[in-house]
Amino acid sequence: MMELNNGESNRLQRGSVWWINLDPTQGSEIKKMRPCVLVAATPINQARRTVLVVPLSSSANPPHPPITVKVSCMGKNALAVCDQLRAVDKARLTDWIEVMDQESLDFIGKALQQVLSI
Repeated sequence: MMELNNGESNRLQRGSVWWINLDPTQGSEIKKMRPCVLVAATPINQARRTVLVVPLSSSANPPHPPITVKVSCMGKNALAVCDQLRAVDKARLTDWIEVMDQESLDFIGKALQQVLSI
């Protein structure tokens, strides 16, 4: 397991965006190195060896809520691919990017409620 130093551990808050290596994958799973946003509660992210993430895409396709929702990441428009929610080991986290703005995080939260019927 990747050991996170104290500064990185503080970056495990809900809404943190990390470059994550999603390979290897199977079938239609979203793949390759891409930014992903942590969506679980901060204490869970810090306590567990895995984190729940939603991958982000730079696709020019229009959003199709709740499957994909428009968010802002790295100062650009992106799509959060909410039906590809997954748990990943912290060893897959490579580089911290930023904390996502609250409005984008709220869009993802509402989409996940619909995708998961909760």
